[in-house]
Order: sequence, then structure tokens, then C-alpha cells
Amino acid sequence: MNNAAILVIDDELQIRRLLEITLESNNFIVESADSAKEGLRIAASHPPDLIILDLGLPDVSGHIVLKKLREWYIKPVLILSAQSSEADIVSALDNGANDYLIKPFRTGELLARIRSALRGRSAEENNPVIDCGELQIDLASRTVKKNNELIKLTATEYKLLSLFAQQEGKVLTHQYLLREVWGPGYINQSQYLRVFIAQLRKK
Repeated sequence: MNNAAILVIDDELQIRRLLEITLESNNFIVESADSAKEGLRIAASHPPDLIILDLGLPDVSGHIVLKKLREWYIKPVLILSAQSSEADIVSALDNGANDYLIKPFRTGELLARIRSALRGRSAEENNPVIDCGELQIDLASRTVKKNNELIKLTATEYKLLSLFAQQEGKVLTHQYLLREVWGPGYINQSQYLRVFIAQLRKK
């Protein structure tokens, strides 16, 4: 996790400068881009360990950038955006974001979320496949197979299932699951959990 490379894709110069100063002072290597096109180019040519992505980019929506990244990029993507609607947050998480932080943000919280995302990635790389009998969860490629057949899951369904698998044998509260999958602001939204667990059971 030390000296991890982070790509910041954000069109606000002040935000980019703040992130560069904050991250570099915490021993991260930082590259930045002010547009979707430039961000995708850098990500493809020098894949970072984590991407911080703004949704309100000037050329292409960050939601589209996220979908393009998730066609090949399997490392953490943290959304940092002024867009605070539930629809934006749910859409980003479903399309593969690992976390979502709303502007204005506290740098301490941002750093904690980055560390958490990188720790999770490190654990996935060290223990890449969880075998549960007829179910195999490949944490490195973020894929799930049942009886060797690929099961198509949304990013949120995958995150929930992999969390269950990695915490096998432990009692997990609703609040814990909601915080880990959706974030601290969702610990009372138990209906989210019911809906996604029902979808997982069907699949």
C-alpha cells in the first residue's frame, strides 16, 4: 500500500491541487487528468492502483467513464463528486465504484477510504479464489461461477456476495453490511439489503 499510484480524474483545478498535496504528503504517487478523455488515456497507459473519479466532467459523464473503466480495470475506483442524489450514488456503485464520497469532503475520511480500498485489494490478490463447493468467487477478476458457469452480477451484488464469503462463519449485522457495501450514510436503509439479498438468492 505504501507508494501506491493514484489517478485523479477531476476538472476542478483547486480539487486536483488539494488532492495532489494531500496524497503526496501521505506517500502516494499521484497523476491527474482534467477530462474523461485524458483520464482514460492515462489509466490505459499507466494503470494506477486506485482511481479517484469525478462524475461531473466537461467532456463525458463520469458514469460513462466508470463503465468504460470497468470493461478492463479491476482495481478500486472511488467516486468523489458534488452529485449527491441517491440515484447517482446507487448507479455509480452498481456500475462498479468501490466507494462514493460527496464534495465538500474531509481529507481524513478520504484517506481512510483510500486505505480501506487498497487493503481490500491487497487481500483479494493474496487470496484470489474462494471455493464454496459449487460456487467459486474469483476476487482478482471479480467474477463468480456456479458449477463452472459464469453468473452475471451487478457490482453491488458482487460486493455483497464477496463480503459474505470472506466473512464466512461470522455474524454480520445489517448495519455492518450496509456500511461496508453502501457507506456510512446508509446504515439505516435496510430495504437496500433485502432487495439485493433477494436478487442474489434468485441468481
